[in-house]
Order: sequence, then structure tokens, then C-alpha cells
Amino acid sequence: MDVPYDLTSYVRVLKLASTPSWQEFSQVAKIAGAGILLVGLLGFVIFVVMMLLPGGV
Repeated sequence: MDVPYDLTSYVRVLKLASTPSWQEFSQVAKIAGAGILLVGLLGFVIFVVMMLLPGGV
């Protein structure tokens, strides 16, 4: 393992990285929030279906 090479590649990546603008951050937050809500809704629907079936939870 060549440590100096690894460090220079990490520094290069950090120099290329930038802080997202407020618009980019807001869009990513909305998409992530929608995904979380979708997974929660899907879990709730599965729970309700299991409660309605005979011999459910």
C-alpha cells in the first residue's frame, strides 16, 4: 500500500468536492423525505393487510 499516493488522491477528491447550493440541498432533501414517507406508507399498508387477514398479528 502506497500511503503518499493514497493521501494525494484523497486530497484531489476533496479539492474537487464542493458544498451544494441551497437549491440542490433542498431537492435532495425533498427526494429523501419522499422516499422515507413511501417506505413508511408501504410498511403501514402491509401491517393493515396483515391485521385484516384471519390469523394475522
